[in-house]
Amino acid sequence: MSSSIATTQIVRPARTLQGSVTIPGDKSISHRYAILAGFAEGTTRLTNFSTGADPHSTLACMEALGATVVKKDATTIAVTGAAGSFRQPAGPLDCGNSGSTMRMLAGLIAAQPHVFTMIGDHSLTLRPMERIRKPLSQMGARIDLVDGHAPMTIYGGPLKAINFETPIPSAQVKSAVLFAGLQAEGTTSLSEAVRTRDHSEHALRAFGATLDRAGDRLSIAGGQQLKAIEATVPGDLSSAAFFLCAALLFPDSNLVLDSLGMNPTRAALLDVITVLGGKIKVLTVEEHHGELIGTIQVNRSPEGLKGVEISGALSAQLIDELPVLAAIAPYTRDGITFRDAKELRVKESDRIALVAKNLKSMGAEFTEYEDGLAIPGGQTLHGATIDSGTDHRIAMAFSIAALRATGDTEIRGAEAAAISFPEFFSYLDLLCKR
Repeated sequence: MSSSIATTQIVRPARTLQGSVTIPGDKSISHRYAILAGFAEGTTRLTNFSTGADPHSTLACMEALGATVVKKDATTIAVTGAAGSFRQPAGPLDCGNSGSTMRMLAGLIAAQPHVFTMIGDHSLTLRPMERIRKPLSQMGARIDLVDGHAPMTIYGGPLKAINFETPIPSAQVKSAVLFAGLQAEGTTSLSEAVRTRDHSEHALRAFGATLDRAGDRLSIAGGQQLKAIEATVPGDLSSAAFFLCAALLFPDSNLVLDSLGMNPTRAALLDVITVLGGKIKVLTVEEHHGELIGTIQVNRSPEGLKGVEISGALSAQLIDELPVLAAIAPYTRDGITFRDAKELRVKESDRIALVAKNLKSMGAEFTEYEDGLAIPGGQTLHGATIDSGTDHRIAMAFSIAALRATGDTEIRGAEAAAISFPEFFSYLDLLCKR
């Protein structure tokens, strides 16, 4: 952190972690607000919009489809929507590194009477897209992929409602189906065996859509019009995860996070941190457009860190936070095991393999499974050269592991953090006491 050459960041061990920060806007919510604002009628005004690269890929796609985007400053934007009618874009829709952009936007544009080609960077072309094509094809869309991957060409046109059972827990697939259902003939319904984050449901309602939920089944009637809103995006809990886990590493840590998103479908992380030995105090909480926003204080229990096993539905809920939990696992007393997380192998990288590779570099013992890792506690790690695989969550996770290692750690490909959290290293510098 104190020295940076091109794409390499040096992270030195810390004595403790103390201070107060406001985490940048939630990436998941920023994506959804940007997509629906671009589709809605009128001008939506958003504050604390994510500074990460991915939601800005979404904004660029919405502009290409006919929305007008005005950036007042780094986090304040105004989006004048296309009032439900997109234009034929002049070229391919470039989704960058963002699977969220490609999968969710596919659902929205499938009902529009144009031909759309969606492209992305090398990492995005390796990620599975068949999961999107299947439900949208059932609705009547024609979608071409290359061996199940991007580039994706969508021949848009009228859609019909379906009843869909989601085969894997995926908020992106759910969102694509809901966004398509918004424009389909009839009422589209879907059910999830494992409840995924519900930001799309809250966002759709905020923009004026009606959704019904009965048990695990959601339904949305076609032909609904969306209206512009004014909204503040809550702080990103997945970004906060790195500092929450860092606070667990030191007996006298004291961390305050302001204006943090505390959506119950994302708050499983706070439960796991409490089980591990974190003490979380909610100082304030209020609701905006269905999303809970609060200020929390985090310390570590005097007894230190225990261990935890994460599997089943919990793995799906914590899929983004598993790398950083794995990175602090050696410092716990009893270790951390996570299973049923095979989805990690098809993220921006094979995150299970990269976590294993970097734990090994730092001298940790562990067992790797096809669907997870078992990492014993009570270990001492040493500084090492970390391969981020240009994956933002790997770069940040091992920056946290480095805080308790002996000696300095070199994070290669540290610039990847900017995909979701450009301020990460400066925030870490601010909070770490040496």
